Amino acid sequence: MTLTLASSSEDGFTVIKVDGVLDATTREQFADYLAAAGSDVVLDLAGVTFMDSRALGLIVHRWQTSVTEGSRFALIGVQYTTSKVMWVTGLATRLPLYDTLDEAKRALA
Repeated sequence: MTLTLASSSEDGFTVIKVDGVLDATTREQFADYLAAAGSDVVLDLAGVTFMDSRALGLIVHRWQTSVTEGSRFALIGVQYTTSKVMWVTGLATRLPLYDTLDEAKRALA
């Protein structure tokens, strides 16, 4: 199972593009990448092919840390078919989900 992570800087945000599977086999790689990211983060999950509850736990932890620290955090491109765990847990209604980067930037400005 492969996971590709890439980051770029956009208007003060670190945008992390995630492609592939987010599960137990890629958890450590994903956790390390999130830990190294800047304070204002947008996760682009459009390329995720599967997400398990462990990966969701990492995302929730990063979101909670951002709220506590007063930094900005958003998720974009989340697909129900590959990230069902967000809906099953009810977190899809609580996490800051946006369709596009522009929409997230406007909301977090």
